[in-house]
Amino acid sequence: MELLRSLPGVGRRSAERMALSLYSWDGEKLDALSSNLHTLKQRVGKCPRCGNLSGDDSEDGLCPICASPVRDASVVCVVEEAARIRNIESSGVFKGVYHVLGGRIAPLEGRGIDSIDADGLEKRIAEGTIREIILALSPDVEGQATAIYLARRLKERGVKISRLAQGLPAGSDLSYADPATIAAALSGRTSFE
Repeated sequence: MELLRSLPGVGRRSAERMALSLYSWDGEKLDALSSNLHTLKQRVGKCPRCGNLSGDDSEDGLCPICASPVRDASVVCVVEEAARIRNIESSGVFKGVYHVLGGRIAPLEGRGIDSIDADGLEKRIAEGTIREIILALSPDVEGQATAIYLARRLKERGVKISRLAQGLPAGSDLSYADPATIAAALSGRTSFE
């Protein structure tokens, strides 16, 4: 139960339920889970181009998104962690590729500019095929600092730099929004067509 509690979002009661559920599994199912967990690090790596998770079934180690011939490689969405890619992909709207920074700048936590993969992004831009960088970083202080740093660093590279719109989520009630969210929504407003 203690090991299960170390997973994100798993509390004491959830860990207990999971452990009891695992205990009820038959030996074959437990062996399959154990084998998969044991070989996880050997079977899953990082894409050498974008930093996304990549399986061992790819010849060149590329993730399915980078390997896809139908994705627009000229538009790169920059995210903090590979897990964020799934969130964006679930929208079904973005058809470009990604770049995973591997974190964000957080000086109070001892993470400076050397803790993100800005060099890899710059190297990809230098190849000359990228026309737009979309900064899809968290709207908190660390995400904002990282976005500002990247925008300044990449400003002279000849690519369009944009960021995700911020403001009120769809279906929300304005009376529950905090002042910072309302300010972001007002400053980022678009035309009604």
